[in-house]
Amino acid sequence: MRLCVCFVLLSFILCANADLREGARFAWDAAGGAWDMLRAYRDMREANYKNADKYFHARGNYDAAQRGPGGAWAAKVISDAREKWQSDVSGRHAEDTRADQEANHWGRNGGDPNRYRPAGLPSKY
Repeated sequence: MRLCVCFVLLSFILCANADLREGARFAWDAAGGAWDMLRAYRDMREANYKNADKYFHARGNYDAAQRGPGGAWAAKVISDAREKWQSDVSGRHAEDTRADQEANHWGRNGGDPNRYRPAGLPSKY
């Protein structure tokens, strides 16, 4: 009987440990995804290239989503918050917000960000 109780307790511990590892991995991927989004934003600001914003939206979401579910989650949260802020505060038009969200979705779902790459954008990006 004692052996059975020990086995059950050990099973609970192993299951809890697996959940903790999974949760930690999700959080790690989310942090990395947030970093990918920040890097794409910084590159967009540095490039300061006309009609390149959709490319950087797609690229940031793509890079973040490649990290796994946590990265994709972070990309969605950041993208949605940024678009909401821009449409509410800066007064950007709904059409621009829709186009940005399309690029976000495209990248987050594994689409090639180069679909939105403007001609002449330096290869550095």
